Amino acid sequence: MPAPALRQTFRRRLLGWYDRHGRRLPWRETTDPYHILVSEVMLQQTQVDRVLPKYAEWLGKYPSFETLASTPVDEAVETWYPLGYNIRPRRLHAIACDAVEKYGGELPSDRASLEAFKGIGPYTAGAVLSFAFQQRAAILDTNVARVLFRIFVGRGDAKGHQMKKHLWRLADITMPHKRVFDFNQALMDFGAIACLARKPKCGGCRMATLCRSYPFEPAPVARPARRPRAAGSRATKTVPPRFSG
Repeated sequence: MPAPALRQTFRRRLLGWYDRHGRRLPWRETTDPYHILVSEVMLQQTQVDRVLPKYAEWLGKYPSFETLASTPVDEAVETWYPLGYNIRPRRLHAIACDAVEKYGGELPSDRASLEAFKGIGPYTAGAVLSFAFQQRAAILDTNVARVLFRIFVGRGDAKGHQMKKHLWRLADITMPHKRVFDFNQALMDFGAIACLARKPKCGGCRMATLCRSYPFEPAPVARPARRPRAAGSRATKTVPPRFSG
């Protein structure tokens, strides 16, 4: 695990970058647990620019767990169109029904109770705890995992089971005790804007002196091997037919 001084430098540089480059998004202007949950479910497998108009439309139509729970699930699925992955609105509807039945239309503020909802896993639970309840809760999505792996690990199977457990520990140990909301949002934005999957912006990166992957070089793309030519065969050239007239 990184030493305390390294963790402190990482936090300071990341939050400094976020203060200048962080995205302004509507779900970052609220601490309403329902609104946060809607945004997190919508952002699964879907890009931000596609989510923005649907997020506003959804909350305009279903502003609370109660209104969503009282809506027929097929209507909610229709409203979800065209985001796709239609299991998501069904799960969101089921969560709304459970929240109304068990918690009076609210979300609980502890990880175990949140993860008891079908459709809320470790990442979504961490996001709700961090963004809605301001708790010190780690998150690990694709962007966050890429940032932590490149900066603190650099080698190995980035998608392996043991590596994922290690990255969760890194996400937890690097988190500050203050500005938790901003820190987690900064991790996601840094992965989405700077530490990109295929062409990261390493030039001038604030993390360059900390990063174990700097400068990042993508693995070469494997090309299919050419089939060997049969012995004695000759390459033939196709001649286009002539036309008279």
